[in-house]
Amino acid sequence: MIELKHLSKVYTSGHNKVEAIKDINLTIEDGDIFGIIGLSGAGKSTLIRCINFLEKPTEGQVIFDGVDLGAISKKELLKKRQSMSMIFQSFNLLSQRTALDNICYPLEIAGVNKKEARERARELLKVVGLADKEKSYPVQLSGGQQQRIAIARALATNPKVLLCDEATSALDPNTTASILNLLKHINQTMGVTIVVITHEMRVIEQTCNKVAVIDKSRIVEEGLVKEVFTSPKSQIAKQLILPKEDFVPEIEGLECLRLVFDGNSAFEPIISALSRECNTCVSILWANTKSIEGKAYGQMIIQLPEDDEKQTQIKQFLDRNKISYKEEGLNVR
Repeated sequence: MIELKHLSKVYTSGHNKVEAIKDINLTIEDGDIFGIIGLSGAGKSTLIRCINFLEKPTEGQVIFDGVDLGAISKKELLKKRQSMSMIFQSFNLLSQRTALDNICYPLEIAGVNKKEARERARELLKVVGLADKEKSYPVQLSGGQQQRIAIARALATNPKVLLCDEATSALDPNTTASILNLLKHINQTMGVTIVVITHEMRVIEQTCNKVAVIDKSRIVEEGLVKEVFTSPKSQIAKQLILPKEDFVPEIEGLECLRLVFDGNSAFEPIISALSRECNTCVSILWANTKSIEGKAYGQMIIQLPEDDEKQTQIKQFLDRNKISYKEEGLNVR
């Protein structure tokens, strides 16, 4: 378990002070895939670097497995860090080393003999699906393959926690999906707790079970992904779930429902069925839905008819079909 208690980090340059994170309180349970999402400059990267003390917090505590990382010696901290590996957006592979030797590197630092290190590295190459690339150099690998090698290297020392700092930001959507699926597989099969830093809601939706939203250096919302996705409370969460570019122009007096498909309902032409059953026309103002294993995921904004009775019928239909919804104006910023 990782507990962050009143964590703050201030950077000082001359007379200027920048408060990167302020009074952060979070609990990350063993086995979580915990997402931390926010816009650029919100404090995400500083926060994740404070978790493993790559950045020493100005105030507060990081308690890992019951140990306050700020209260132990440098030697003890280095040992604890072996249980918290990190992967980055830029992969950070050593260009003069093969894939196999890159994975061996942290084992060399830990004093593992060469034979055992190479055996472990080959096991991990299989885990990340690149057993045939052990002799390849980073320049010979695609971005997705390099990130898989970086993940294998991070797993070399059998960490309890994997910290991912925008690990898929440099990758195309298909490669991103494959890396996220790999992280989920590692979490499920190896029991590794994963902390994901990102600015993309789709990364959170696809991978995480819990999420915290950071804005202007503070945590403004947290909870199960399903709960935050269904009923975002903070303005920044609404902005991240319904990005600005997806909004349609605001129409004065327009009454809308935001429907959230969270996997509890089958993927089928819901709006057509709703129109038939309620005998009313429904306008779709915005939609971003997808089918995953026959279940519906995503969101949709529909315009409600002016008739109060029809509105009630629509809500009853949605309740019967287990579709979450929330009444709000068209623009939710």
